[in-house]
Amino acid sequence: MAQQGLRKQGAEERNFYSPAIRARLETSNPVLADLRFRALLGEAGWNALSQSVRRRFSKRLEGGATAIYAGTVTTLRMSMAGWLLAQAARLIGGPLPVSREAGLPSIVSVTEDGAGGGQIWTRLYARRRGFPQIIHSCKRFAGPTGLEEHLGAGFAMTLKVAVEQGAIVFCSVGYFWHLGALRLELPRWLWPGELTVTHRETGENHFAFDLDLAHPRLGALLHQSVAFEETPSCNR
Repeated sequence: MAQQGLRKQGAEERNFYSPAIRARLETSNPVLADLRFRALLGEAGWNALSQSVRRRFSKRLEGGATAIYAGTVTTLRMSMAGWLLAQAARLIGGPLPVSREAGLPSIVSVTEDGAGGGQIWTRLYARRRGFPQIIHSCKRFAGPTGLEEHLGAGFAMTLKVAVEQGAIVFCSVGYFWHLGALRLELPRWLWPGELTVTHRETGENHFAFDLDLAHPRLGALLHQSVAFEETPSCNR
């Protein structure tokens, strides 16, 4: 009975996704793991990832379960234009780091978004003064590429996911604003730049998230790297 319930849940989840992802998921077993990133990458791309990365990105988080990773911000560089953009972005919820401080703790948690069929990512960055900065975003398996990241105040990015040198890479390929069924694509001249997030292995039970934002005219705006050590509690 429990297995039938999970299969029914898997079928309901697929209704959220793009036709391409649904087609791939139809041939997979939804009981074993979360297969959505695998469906986006295809078998060749998925198999090019390390076993540890595959495990992290196929962890099922139904029933309110949360994956939590603790680490340290090892590098944080911002140009003046990048710093100004990060401050302006506070108007839509502050999706970018607002401080150049490094060497401080960071926590990332991932929770299933039952209403939208995606994942809610929460990032906490400690600061030497004041409260930590908390960034919320939601990855949804929808849109022309099959993956979007919703940032706040209706603004979102269209993401392309790929594998590069054994790392999983998320790259922005468009920005849009939406309100209900209304969706307005932003012209390229309004884009804040190309955002790239890389999840890479750095050693046994160690991995890093790198965030880079670059503008075609203003150059590199922001680079952040956060190092994590995976512990048994991360796998619960």
